[in-house]
Amino acid sequence: MSVYLGTFGQVELQRQFDGGELSSIINTGDVNATAKRFSFDFEHGQLITGDQIEITSTDSSALDFINSYTDSSVKKFIYVDELDGIRLYDTFAHAVNGGTANAIALAAPGNDIPIRVIVENTAPRVLAQVQSYELNTERETVDTTTLSDDFRSRISTLMSGSGRMACEWEYTGDSVNEIPNYLLQLVLRTKVGSQFHARFYIKTKTYNPSGVASRNDDALWYDFSGVITACAVQFQPNSLVQITADFITTGAIQLKMNLEIPDKIRQEDGSDMLLNQDPTAKLAKSSDT
Repeated sequence: MSVYLGTFGQVELQRQFDGGELSSIINTGDVNATAKRFSFDFEHGQLITGDQIEITSTDSSALDFINSYTDSSVKKFIYVDELDGIRLYDTFAHAVNGGTANAIALAAPGNDIPIRVIVENTAPRVLAQVQSYELNTERETVDTTTLSDDFRSRISTLMSGSGRMACEWEYTGDSVNEIPNYLLQLVLRTKVGSQFHARFYIKTKTYNPSGVASRNDDALWYDFSGVITACAVQFQPNSLVQITADFITTGAIQLKMNLEIPDKIRQEDGSDMLLNQDPTAKLAKSSDT
C-alpha cells in the first residue's frame, strides 16, 4: 500500500456563463481600426481578458467592423483594457499578452450593429499558484447567508456542496494557465454570473509513489460545476500575497478516474492501439471473467 502526499494535486478551471448574455449595439464611432480596438456598452467587469466570446448580430447583418468579414457571428478570444475597450485574437495566449501585433484587423462599420455576446470557452486550464483546496459534499453545511435573495432562489435547489481554493496571488505573466487574479475578477461578474467548471485532482499523471509502472499514468479527480461566492485577499508586509475563493457546487459532484489498463492491446512497435473515433481511447483485451 502506498501513501499519497498532497503534493501534485492541481486545479483545472473552465470559464462559463450561467446561461445569460450581454445585449448591446456597436456604433460606428465605437471602432478604432488603427488601434484594432472597439467597444460597446456593458457593465465593467462582466468580460475578462482571456474570455472566448461569441458575438452575433441580432438582425443577421454582417459583422463588418471586422475587416473583410461577411458573417453574422464570430468567436474569438479577447483582451479587455482598463477603459473596457476590446481587441480580438485567435488564441488565448495572444489575448492575454494583448497589444496590436496579433490582434484581428478591424474596419469602420457601415451602420450600427445590434449584438448579443456570450462566453463560449471549451478548454479547461490549470489554475496557477494553487496552495490548497477543500471540497465538501455535504449539502446541509452550505452557507448561503452571504448570497442575495434572487441568487438563492435560482440556485438553492442545485446546490450540492461547497469548498474553498487558496492561491498565491498573481495577475500577469502566464499565457497558458489561468492566473489566480481571475478568481477575484470572476466573483465580480454580477450580470452574467461567476460560474465555472472545475477538476480538482487528487492524483495526477506521472505522480506515482507506489512504484508500480502500470499506475504511472493513472489520474483521479473530482469533476463539478460551481459558482464563486466570495474572495478574500490576505496581505502582510514581507509576506506572500494570498487569496482564498469560496464557492458552492451546483449539480452532481463526480469522482472520475482515468486508469492505465494493464492488459491493453499494443501494436508491434509497443505503442497503444488507439481508436479512430477517439484518439485518446485505448483498445483493451476482452476478459472471460
